[in-house]
Amino acid sequence: MAAGLLITIEGLDGAGKSTLASALADELRGRGERVELLREPGGVETSERIRALVADPQLEIGPRAEALLYAAARAQLVSERVEPLLAEGAIVLLDRFVDSSLAYQGGGRGLGVAEVRAVNDFATRGLVPDRTLLLSISPKGGAARVGTRAHARDRVEREDDAFFDAIASAYERLAREESDRIRTLDASQPREQVLTDALEAIADLLSGERRAPARTRAAGI
Repeated sequence: MAAGLLITIEGLDGAGKSTLASALADELRGRGERVELLREPGGVETSERIRALVADPQLEIGPRAEALLYAAARAQLVSERVEPLLAEGAIVLLDRFVDSSLAYQGGGRGLGVAEVRAVNDFATRGLVPDRTLLLSISPKGGAARVGTRAHARDRVEREDDAFFDAIASAYERLAREESDRIRTLDASQPREQVLTDALEAIADLLSGERRAPARTRAAGI
């Protein structure tokens, strides 16, 4: 049995992550791949309940509590779904993963990327994606797309411009520091082109021999 692949999709709110994730899953399934599409926070019942909690605009949640809640949701999803699926040889597409916390809580909330990474390495047992697709869009562009959605903005989406500017900067830094893993895609392009670029960004993983599913972050990284 071929080893599984973990492919994550990242970016600011409004970048088109869910749209790309769905289109990419359909394309890969059409090629005969076994693909499981999951979202964060969520994907399993416990994590979905945490998602509802952190999104509630009526609640006041401190930055550290927020980071820990996201890590808790992620720990449950990895244990309950992601690790078993990778062991079975599936391609797991994740709409957000650890990089979201590094950018949103580490950068946006000012907790520090290294500090938030340590919490999430513990939560995920150091699981690292085979490839991360970072959808690049300006904070104003993302906010404009969010503003057209039918649902009310959640607790995080209501933050100010400075918050999202800090997140965008954190994502850019991550992409520079981990260029082998993170591939940046221009999210302002038509959906069809973004999908084409995404497929090109993972082509080497699909054509080559897949790595073992027990990928973990090396000590000290």
